[in-house]
Amino acid sequence: MDTHSLSAFLAVAETGSFSVAAEKLHLTQPAVSKRIAVLEEMLNAKLFDRVGRTISLTEAGKALLPKAYQIISTIADTQREIQNLTGTVAGTLTLATSHHIGLHRLPPLLKQFTSQYPEVALDIKFIDSEWAYEGIQQSLVELAVITLSPSLKTNVISEKIWDDPLVFVAAPDHPLTTKTLLELEDLTNFSAIFPGSNTFTHHIVKSLFNEAGLNLNIAMATNYLETIKMMVAVGLAWSVLPQAMVDDSLRILPLNTLPISRQLGYIHHPERTLSNAAKTFINLLQAAKGI
Repeated sequence: MDTHSLSAFLAVAETGSFSVAAEKLHLTQPAVSKRIAVLEEMLNAKLFDRVGRTISLTEAGKALLPKAYQIISTIADTQREIQNLTGTVAGTLTLATSHHIGLHRLPPLLKQFTSQYPEVALDIKFIDSEWAYEGIQQSLVELAVITLSPSLKTNVISEKIWDDPLVFVAAPDHPLTTKTLLELEDLTNFSAIFPGSNTFTHHIVKSLFNEAGLNLNIAMATNYLETIKMMVAVGLAWSVLPQAMVDDSLRILPLNTLPISRQLGYIHHPERTLSNAAKTFINLLQAAKGI
C-alpha cells in the first residue's frame, strides 16, 4: 500500500481539510486529492464524505484510520532501527512540549543539544500536555516533554525530571493579600483565573477544593500560563501558578494547606524504537533531573 497516499489520508483526517492537509504535507491540494483518489480506488471504497465545506470520515475511512497509523508507525519504527545501527546522532527528532516548559525549562537543553548534534533537525511542536499523550500514541511525535498526568497511564513510558511547585497568587493590591493566613474557603469568595478544565494543572488544584466540599468561582480560563500571570498581575483575579514564575508583579497567598506540585518529565511509546537522537536527548534530560 502506498505510504504517500496513507500519509495524505491521515493528514486530511486529522485536519478535516484538503487545503490544510496540503499545506502540512507541502503539496498542492490537487496532489492530495489525487493521492486520496488512488487510495480509494485501491480499496474500492469512499473514505471521506464532503458536505459543503465539511469533510468527515466514512465508515470505511474510520476502519482504515487505526490501520493507517499502525502502518506508518511500523515503517517509521523500522527506519529508526536501521538508522540506529550506524550509531550516528542525526535525522529528525519530532519533539512535543508545552509552551510553559518550552519557554522556561528546555532552552538550555535545546541549546546544548543543537550545539553538540548539528546534524539533528529538531521539529518542535508546541501543544497542550494532555494532547501529547495522543500524539505519542498516534506516532505524531517521538518524544514529549510535558506536565505528566497525575493518573497512571499504562500506554506510555513516562519519567519525571522536575518537581514543579505550585503556589496561589494574586496582585499585590488584591484583598486576599491583606491576610496573614488564608483558608481555601477564603478564596472561593473571589474570582479565579484557571487553566482549562481539560488540563492536568486544573485537576490537581480543583481536587483540593473538591475534597473540602468547596466550589470555585472561575471567571476565566486559558491554557497559557503567561496569560494567566498577566491577568492576575493587573488584579483581575487570583490563580495558581508555578512558583518559578512568581516575580514582583505577584504575591504568594499564605494558604493553610499542604504544598501542591505537578511533575514535569518526558513520555514516549513503549513499543516504538527510539532514534539515536531521541535517546541522546533523553540523556540530557536525565542529566538535568532535579535541576
